[in-house]
Amino acid sequence: MRRAVLFALLALSLILPANAFAANDDKERIVLLGPVLVGPDETTSDVIVGQGDVSVRGNVIGDIVVADGDVTIRGKVKGDVVTLNGTAILGRRGQVTGDIQYAKAKPKIAPGATVGGKIKKINVAHYGDFGGLAYIAVWLAATISVFVLGLLLLLLVPKAADAVAGAAKSSTVASLLWGLLLFFLIPIAAIVCLFTLVGIPLGGGLLLALIPIYALGYTAATFIFGRLILSKSARVLAFLVGLVILRALALIPIVSSIVWFLATIFGLGAIFVAILRARK
Repeated sequence: MRRAVLFALLALSLILPANAFAANDDKERIVLLGPVLVGPDETTSDVIVGQGDVSVRGNVIGDIVVADGDVTIRGKVKGDVVTLNGTAILGRRGQVTGDIQYAKAKPKIAPGATVGGKIKKINVAHYGDFGGLAYIAVWLAATISVFVLGLLLLLLVPKAADAVAGAAKSSTVASLLWGLLLFFLIPIAAIVCLFTLVGIPLGGGLLLALIPIYALGYTAATFIFGRLILSKSARVLAFLVGLVILRALALIPIVSSIVWFLATIFGLGAIFVAILRARK
């Protein structure tokens, strides 16, 4: 459970820009790209970094999670320290109350440093067929793609996004049924077209369009879920909340595929229902 929480926190760090999100503590450090320094006189909560080095000379009362970068500790950390693609380095005055977990490089601990918990390697091999780090890289690429696509859609067609969220809320069952039909009907129609000489271009085009169509459905679902949670907040904030939830779930094997399928059909169906309403 602890590891799942850490990976969920990592999801936040890879989605949001520097200092864009702090749950309950304005001293929490969540950074996508760049170094983090906790000075000798500073006390901060969790430190979560996508890519960049972390240097602790003061106090961290939470956890430190770094996806790509080194963590140098010459102060105190009351929680765990997790490095995926980097090294945890403890100076002679460094103190870690919790565990030190690493995926690649073993921690370097100077004489005099103290670790209250265990030093253990994270077994991420089960996170995908290509290995843990490759799975996280693919996850990150998909997350950034959905993030960019969602922001573009909210910028270009904000009223359409509201219409889709409204359709999903008022016609939930219809959205699921239409989405399920479209999810399977489009590839079937493409394959059928490929068997006719005249329909080959159309069939090929439909097959090539499957990825962006499914991506559009999934992106719409992220906004829908965020809007259900934050019904009166800004569109972008609602989208980010939905994105965090879905992409955190995408880190869990098996569950990720189920969530992707359900989110995609729900988003596609809501878009279709909104289009039908607009035509009326």
